[in-house]
Amino acid sequence: MPLFEPLTLTGKYVRLQPLRRRHMPELEDAVRDGELWNLWYTRVPSPETMELEIRRRMEKQDQGTMLPFTVSRISDGVVLGMTTFCNIDTDTPRVEIGYTWTRASAQGTGVNPDSKMLLMTHAFEKLGCRAVEFRTHWMNRQSREAIERLGAKQDGVLRNHTKMPDGTVRDTVVYSVLDSEWPIVKRGLQARLDKVRPETVRA
Repeated sequence: MPLFEPLTLTGKYVRLQPLRRRHMPELEDAVRDGELWNLWYTRVPSPETMELEIRRRMEKQDQGTMLPFTVSRISDGVVLGMTTFCNIDTDTPRVEIGYTWTRASAQGTGVNPDSKMLLMTHAFEKLGCRAVEFRTHWMNRQSREAIERLGAKQDGVLRNHTKMPDGTVRDTVVYSVLDSEWPIVKRGLQARLDKVRPETVRA
């Protein structure tokens, strides 16, 4: 049985379920909320490229390098975005959480910490990962701040690391949480979730 296999994770506010092609119309609707693909420092699919992005992620799943999820809100079933386990290293084991985006109206409502709680709990407590990694664009300060709020520590910056769709080359900031750090990081995430007002997570 593969170490990383498709599964559904259910939290306090969100449900992560295996990405499927049937999710495309709802994901197209989600990405239109805030027109996230227009942010030059991100790699968010547009409605026109959503089918291609779903196919790409599912192909990587078949190759064993990615486990993609569709993120939905439990209260009303609305699809909020996508996230993945990626750069899967089954030998160590170690994994990155990335390729994540959330519809604009759901950002800052507790969706991100709930989603990360689910993914990191599964990685550390079910899969025995020694580290969980996060990567983002140096210029994406919103993403960097969100990662730091999780309790991840910066490992370093990969200069001229990745070519972006607009032709620019990004510096990639690498963060991680170690298995030894997970208990305190988990307590911090739980404290954040305890402060979320349920009404703010609803539509």
